[in-house]
Amino acid sequence: MRPKDPSFRDNPGVTPGKESPATPKLTRAGSLRPKLVKPFTLSSGAIFITDPEGIIRGSSPQSSALFGYTETYLLGTPIQELIPEDFPSLRSSNREGRTGQLRMRSIDPSLNLIGRRKDGTRFPIEFKSFSMETATGPAVLIIVRDATERMVAPADRRQNDQQFRSVVEAVLDYAIFLLDPEGLVKTWNSGAARIEGYTAEDVLGAHFSRFFAEEDLDTGKPARLLHQAAVHGRVEDEGWRVRKDGTRFWANSTITAIRGSAGEITGYAKVTRDVTDRKQAQDALVSQFSDELQAQSEALKASDARYRTVFHTSPEAVAISRVSDGIILDANQAFLDVTGYERSEVIGKTTTQLRIWAIPRDRFRLVEALRHDSYCRDMEFRFRRKNNEIFWARLSVSFIEVDGARCILSFARDISESKAAEEKIKDLAFYDPLTGLANRRLLLQRLTKTAITRRRSSRKRALLFIDLDDFKTLNDTLGHHIGDLLLQEVARRIIGCVRRNDTVGRFGGDEFVVMLEDLSEISENATAQARTVAEKILSAIALPYVFEGHDCSSASSIGIAVFGDDAKSVNDVLQQADIAMYQAKAAGRNTIRFFAPSLQAAVNSRASAEDDIRRAIRTNQFVLYYQPQMDSGRMTGAEALLRWNHPRRGIVFPGEFIPLAEETGLILSLGNWALECACMQIASWALNKKTAYLTVSVNISVRQMRHPSFVEQVLTTLERTGANPRNLRLELTESMFVDNFEEIIAKMKVLRAHGFKFSVDDFGTGFSCLSYLKRLPIDELKIDQTFVHDIVGDANSGAIAESIILLGRALGLSVIAEGVETKEQRDSLIRLGCSSFQGWLFSQALPVTEFQSYARLDPSLHFPGERRPSLTAM
Repeated sequence: MRPKDPSFRDNPGVTPGKESPATPKLTRAGSLRPKLVKPFTLSSGAIFITDPEGIIRGSSPQSSALFGYTETYLLGTPIQELIPEDFPSLRSSNREGRTGQLRMRSIDPSLNLIGRRKDGTRFPIEFKSFSMETATGPAVLIIVRDATERMVAPADRRQNDQQFRSVVEAVLDYAIFLLDPEGLVKTWNSGAARIEGYTAEDVLGAHFSRFFAEEDLDTGKPARLLHQAAVHGRVEDEGWRVRKDGTRFWANSTITAIRGSAGEITGYAKVTRDVTDRKQAQDALVSQFSDELQAQSEALKASDARYRTVFHTSPEAVAISRVSDGIILDANQAFLDVTGYERSEVIGKTTTQLRIWAIPRDRFRLVEALRHDSYCRDMEFRFRRKNNEIFWARLSVSFIEVDGARCILSFARDISESKAAEEKIKDLAFYDPLTGLANRRLLLQRLTKTAITRRRSSRKRALLFIDLDDFKTLNDTLGHHIGDLLLQEVARRIIGCVRRNDTVGRFGGDEFVVMLEDLSEISENATAQARTVAEKILSAIALPYVFEGHDCSSASSIGIAVFGDDAKSVNDVLQQADIAMYQAKAAGRNTIRFFAPSLQAAVNSRASAEDDIRRAIRTNQFVLYYQPQMDSGRMTGAEALLRWNHPRRGIVFPGEFIPLAEETGLILSLGNWALECACMQIASWALNKKTAYLTVSVNISVRQMRHPSFVEQVLTTLERTGANPRNLRLELTESMFVDNFEEIIAKMKVLRAHGFKFSVDDFGTGFSCLSYLKRLPIDELKIDQTFVHDIVGDANSGAIAESIILLGRALGLSVIAEGVETKEQRDSLIRLGCSSFQGWLFSQALPVTEFQSYARLDPSLHFPGERRPSLTAM
């Protein structure tokens, strides 16, 4: 069920808002005024509309581009001028009625013909046509596409392949492969045979992973490289490869994705080069460098015996590293003890390789400090030991010169214990020792900081001041120990009711404060959100407690202040929430009050309305009304519309209760009830031949459709009521397909297999995307009443309505217009090709007894324009 009624206006005094989206149109000539719907104007081909004689009455801009004529010239020109050779055979083989007429119903939907441009050149075309009816009679929609590329491409590809093979075979230093999308070898060159050692028979059709070393296969490297090439277009890799004889070579490879015209992966090009000589040279260089490094380290050790004594016996962790590359040249025993590494694991490595920095950006902080000064003193950083344990250290660094090389001398002292003590002191200063929540001091700091940093945000916030009712009585009767346990449990329950980014604190005694962040920008909605959280807290605190064998109970009073960036100060907001809390206590305790009187009134009204809906569901106050649906003057079915038969207010329309039912989740109960009532009515009407043919449309809400058990619930309802699913039409709105599109399609297909039909309601006002429309298993489009209401005087509304009708015909869907109230609206729709209607022109929504009386009238008495008597209750 949806807020409106739900597919037309129940109150004729209310005028829907106009919508005038730009509707693409064909160039028009004469009396024929067809318009193209969106997919046609976006087509890559030329589009024509002709009369039955083949005279062009409209064309798209692509038509001029393809054939070289102006749109003005094309209007009134026979289509035969553009397709001169094949057109006579089309005409003669497709005659219906008068001789020479072009009747597209029997034409092959896709023909390959020859077109002629203005300059006389001829080119192959792909020809498609569809018959249609317009306001002035039959017409033909023709789509023409240039087929030159498709026809010529095979020859071009053969020539390109030959050129490619000539070039590729001439390259012997590179192994060049062409792979299919799965990685299978399609072709390779002589260089590949020379480098890999395989014959063509060994390789062609095999997966390219056979060339990889076993360790790479274990880690799935080949598949990973293909994936990276598909994502990034190209990937480069180096590693060991294995020849047919089992020998290894170091390869440098590049894999490039090859894409088709539509962007799909059609294969990969892989180029590999044997670079084993370069790899061996690099390894030799690294070995030589390591020997030199060891020699430098030994020279450093022997250079100053007195320095070595101090260096190794220092209680602080000392390390020497080279500035040019960060290599650690030496480290003392204290450094090894604090980091947990062995000496052999440290010398010759960098701190980055050892992952000593717990936070990598801290290293850059140190580098920046050294750039400004030649030393730094007592900077505190977090480091990582070999076992991944994080510790705090105080670091001092200066520059020294070792054997002519500029180096860094660093001294570090482990200060983890002092840091832990500091954190403990901080906890005592800012956190409540009993509950672990932020105390008054920290809470005020956080609230002040939040108020400053969020000053520019338009979102509302709320401060909840919570005071336990009769806490002193519990303390006096059961003792302070039990009172402390109660406060601890209350703190845990409050935390369980809020989000992670909200703030919870204990102000002292039995007072708690909650700061709710990121509420709605609209005050009323933010108030409702704050009320929801407060009710959760109220209910959580009211649950029973058991402490050391004592059954306890508690309640609370909550005051709420909702505020935005206009709040004067945190203290003002706290004072407002405190005042509201005392108002809650004065109102009888165990309740909630808001500081702003106007918001409090809105909250009360909302709460009362929600309670009324719940009560109405319990006492069966809701009823279904049925509005007739007409086709060519004959009633074919009805739409089931929800009404609330309020004991004091009488009949209440959906716009007053559906939005709240959606928000609170009550729409699930209402929607399921309405579906079951409609199914029972279908089963009842099936027993009478005068009503057995009637179909019933039922609106399905977003919450219903997205419920995990929706399909099971519908099928169970069908089985329980015995209704024929072919007489039931489920109406969905366009906005429903914005999220979870695939999930919704899957549910629709299951129900479609059981005989259900689907209708897209309010078409053209929401998520009008043809990419989803062609995939949906639907049967009907409903022209929204906003277009119908303005169809007589607004050309845009008429154009949109006609586009929907043409689209429905092209997709094989039925089309019904809703909200038809006047003869002029009906006549305009008939001229556009629509014959199915729903609206006050024929009848308003009726209770089932009056609808049945209406349905049993002789069809000849159904005069268009006759308005049935109004219900006294409406």
